[in-house]
Amino acid sequence: MSESGSGGSCCSPSRGETARHVTTAVPSAPPAGARTDGMVRIPGGEFLMGAEDGWTVIGDGEGPVHRVRLAPFRIDRCAVSNAEFRDFTDATGHITDAERYGWSFVFAGLLPAGFPATRAVADAPWLRQVHGACWRHPEGPESDVRDRAEHPVVHVSWNDATAYAAWAGKRLPTEAEWEYAARGALEQRVFPWGDELEPGGEHRMNVWQGSFPHHNTSADGWYGTAPVTAYPPNGYGLHNMCGNVWEWCADWYSPAYYQSGPKNDPRGPSNGIQRVIRGGSYLCHASYCRRYRVAARSSSSPDSSTGNQGFRCAHDDTLARAR
Repeated sequence: MSESGSGGSCCSPSRGETARHVTTAVPSAPPAGARTDGMVRIPGGEFLMGAEDGWTVIGDGEGPVHRVRLAPFRIDRCAVSNAEFRDFTDATGHITDAERYGWSFVFAGLLPAGFPATRAVADAPWLRQVHGACWRHPEGPESDVRDRAEHPVVHVSWNDATAYAAWAGKRLPTEAEWEYAARGALEQRVFPWGDELEPGGEHRMNVWQGSFPHHNTSADGWYGTAPVTAYPPNGYGLHNMCGNVWEWCADWYSPAYYQSGPKNDPRGPSNGIQRVIRGGSYLCHASYCRRYRVAARSSSSPDSSTGNQGFRCAHDDTLARAR
């Protein structure tokens, strides 16, 4: 049986109208001050945002290319790991949306042989609704993250990510901040390191190799998620800005936003249905999309979660207190 989400993309589907409403409380007692020792200061400046090349997904609103100016800010060197998210849940008792709903989307190739048939996403039948899947149990109740402490936390919704950020005294990056940081000071390049996917035959990110979705050669070293520090960092010292897991941004999503958004510190539309996600994931493959690029954008509903979706945090540089 197939189930299509209400909006979003096949890369990271939304829960759809079958999901009941869930309100996620933001923790009210964050640590004193933001912990910025794992963050990188990104200098303010101008850059060309967006793309209008042969790989652009027109419906996503990647263009027009436009000039944006940003104030300095800080951003996490890596995506938030399972170990870091566990610290948050231990301190606050936070229950994620996936745990509240009782299910999340899991890539079928990660499920054990003989796993019972479950509902699939209509546009992405390789994503299955798995009851009991959550950040603690990424492939369902029989799995756990004991050996994946340094892998990115997954099955976290936008609501969960903002709750973690508030507890940590941080926030989610804006879409413009995310792209500026991902580019690593390179202008209008496809990837964080340049235009070539595998320069000199070297794998620089965790995406699908082989024939999607049935055969992954794992030539980059990983079948599912990779550790948050895997692969060389970009010019700003940031790891895995493309591939591995999609990352939530603060902004509401609109495919038309680039046509009228402000030049200085854009923060997205004032309202919407979907939130922006960036960077692509280990399930991305050029055979159906090439969203593992710095300019690529997609979206998902704030309460949605999947096994290929995580986040990293940002912080206003003027308020940061390194310690």
